Amino acid sequence: MTDLTRITVAQARDGLKARTFSATELTQAHLDAIEAAKSLNAYVLVTPEKALEGAKAADARLAAGEAGPLEGIPIGVKDLFATEGVRTTACSRILENFVPSYESTVTANLWRDGAVHLGKLNNDEFAMGSANETSCFGPSVNPWRRTGSEVPLTSGGSSGGSSAAVAAGLCLGATATDTGGSIRQPAAFTGTVGIKPTYGRCSRWGTVAFASSLDQAGVITRTVRDSAILLRSIAGFDPKDSTSADRPVPDYEAAIGRSVKGLKIGIPKEYRVEGLSPEIDALWQRGADWLRDAGAEVVEVSLPHTSYALAVYYIVAPAEASSNLARYDGVRYGVRVPGKDIAELYENTRAAGFGREVKRRILIGTYVLSAGYYDAYYVKAQKIRTLIRQDFENVYASGVDAILTPATPTPAFGIGEKANASPVEMYLNDVFTVTVNMAGLPGLAVPAGLGAEGLPLGLQLIGRPFDEETLFALGEAIEQAAGRLDAPRWWS
Repeated sequence: MTDLTRITVAQARDGLKARTFSATELTQAHLDAIEAAKSLNAYVLVTPEKALEGAKAADARLAAGEAGPLEGIPIGVKDLFATEGVRTTACSRILENFVPSYESTVTANLWRDGAVHLGKLNNDEFAMGSANETSCFGPSVNPWRRTGSEVPLTSGGSSGGSSAAVAAGLCLGATATDTGGSIRQPAAFTGTVGIKPTYGRCSRWGTVAFASSLDQAGVITRTVRDSAILLRSIAGFDPKDSTSADRPVPDYEAAIGRSVKGLKIGIPKEYRVEGLSPEIDALWQRGADWLRDAGAEVVEVSLPHTSYALAVYYIVAPAEASSNLARYDGVRYGVRVPGKDIAELYENTRAAGFGREVKRRILIGTYVLSAGYYDAYYVKAQKIRTLIRQDFENVYASGVDAILTPATPTPAFGIGEKANASPVEMYLNDVFTVTVNMAGLPGLAVPAGLGAEGLPLGLQLIGRPFDEETLFALGEAIEQAAGRLDAPRWWS
């Protein structure tokens, strides 16, 4: 039998319908793979009983001809999505024993469509990080290694567990979240595909909040087609989320293979940042050539406020985090560290429960929201955010259909390699991705080959609001030109 952990969602769907293998066999193969790959630390909680129970029910529905769109497909869930009866921690000590009595809308949609729940995936604490090194469970490990090296590499952040699990064959697809690049950067580091949909396309209800005006759920998969399949299931209007868009969900898979001839692709000159490696620059040019060969027109565009994006992001995101994380106080749920009075209870609980990076961002956020600095920092940042969004609107108004950029400024780096660097150096990993969240646009990261060190490199496509279909069509064209990447399985 084919190695069931190396197939795609589309292949699994077809194989299950053809009775080539059962959902139980497919699920067991992934549970075995998870057990063999513990050294990757991709999962923080595995749910084998729940998975096999779900697979058995899927087999029954398949036999009865009542299969859902994702019937029997084994999925991993980032530990930021609330899962009823299954521990959900956001990979923080402050929530180490929290078991929700409710299900997030994104995961509920997956189970509605027949997907099988394998377990919870590692992530940076409260999604704050670019290397999965802030997780209280320790970092996830990239399945890829530099040629001739045994140095463990980051799988990216914050959705590092999701990207590692998909690349390593520990699930067929994974949920993820993206606040400033936390789907697209890990996907680029692991040779996988990551879709960050338009803000409002997927419900945020039941997802642990980091920065509410930036957070968006998405998926990481092995192929562009698989991303289209999963996005159709998780997307849709949700009356429980006030920011959810009441728009019909297209058949995204129908965009796969669609001609890109005549589409106009923008290359933003401001993204040629200082320090961009020649390897990434060459990759970017190669991606433009692939799209040109597929019939698209490639033009230079300008996004003049790009240089302010990182600074604006690291004011707005911590400000919203400061507000959102105020609820973790040791009173209602999660860890409680007693004190002599309520103020000391708060102080002790938050000091013990939050990690260093989370504390740093809370402090920054509280500072920029304080009375003396609110206008100087937060209000000014929001004004510049509006200008960033208008830059994109002007480019799209000129007839551009999508924008092509690198996904990351470098390939994956070693775990702990930047531990002693300034936090700002780590934040620079988001230089190509934060603008997409600031403007609420869809972004797709697609593998585009291997670099000189034998590591995956990714390209990013940025689309018009609610036009993920064009991104999937363009992404598939790049995927066809570059070829799929398959991580070596050195741990098995």
